[in-house]
Amino acid sequence: MTFAGSAGKLVGHLFLPDARATGPVAGVVVAGTWTSVKEQMADRYAEELAQRGFAALAFDFTGYGESEGLPRDYESPQLKTRDLRGAVDFLTAHPSVAEREVGLLGVCAGAMYVSAAAAEDPRVRSLALVAPWLHDRRICEENYGGPDGVAAKMAAADAARRRYEETGEVAYVPVVSGSDPDAAMPFDIDFYLDPERGGIPGWPNRYAVMAWSAWLDLDAIALAPQVTAPTLLVHSEDAAIPDGARRFHAALAGPGEFLWTDGVQFDFYDQARQVGLAADAASEHFARTL
Repeated sequence: MTFAGSAGKLVGHLFLPDARATGPVAGVVVAGTWTSVKEQMADRYAEELAQRGFAALAFDFTGYGESEGLPRDYESPQLKTRDLRGAVDFLTAHPSVAEREVGLLGVCAGAMYVSAAAAEDPRVRSLALVAPWLHDRRICEENYGGPDGVAAKMAAADAARRRYEETGEVAYVPVVSGSDPDAAMPFDIDFYLDPERGGIPGWPNRYAVMAWSAWLDLDAIALAPQVTAPTLLVHSEDAAIPDGARRFHAALAGPGEFLWTDGVQFDFYDQARQVGLAADAASEHFARTL
């Protein structure tokens, strides 16, 4: 199915409960992590939620996967937040959805985008953040080589932006590579490189260099005081930046609940134990709050 996004047609998959469900049900929009396409983890969570009785929508953001939009594979928090509003528009109008309010679930960096959407949109009544990557400038400096490392990425982004505006050419680096120090994640990460996991043909493993500026300037911790919807966080001390999740939780304007479990970050993308636990917790949370 398709619906209108911030810069063109978006393509998604709507997962519905089985035929035993009678009447409309609560709706949830699922956002995967940065640079991802829906088949990598958003579909998985949407299907798990549908099995638990929800109408769940996973989709490709503008410029990713099957969705329209240029430049391609450009990580824009602003565009992704706008796309989530379009997804909420679609889901609240769907006959399978019971109310005009919905929940949002974000995995890893998707947690930042759904939080930004919830801060702006009163129709978002509930949030679930799974293995959330929630950063501010301090956390970016801790993870990207200190102030000098951040400044270097910002300078590279400015140069790439000028090149794009002058020539229309997009400068890319790999998202994941253990051999390229300029990669967005300069490591060999099995989830992204294994074709049996996230290394699928629909994901080109490229990051638009000009996207660094908006990514590094995003302050997700500052969003928390604007989030009034009940919020569940599912995380592990061995996953990405748990300190950011703790700080975000402490600053929430609305009620917040934390579920700590185990597993590394990428386990929450596709491993049955972590995904099942997170889906169970999220479905219980949505059942209480939607």
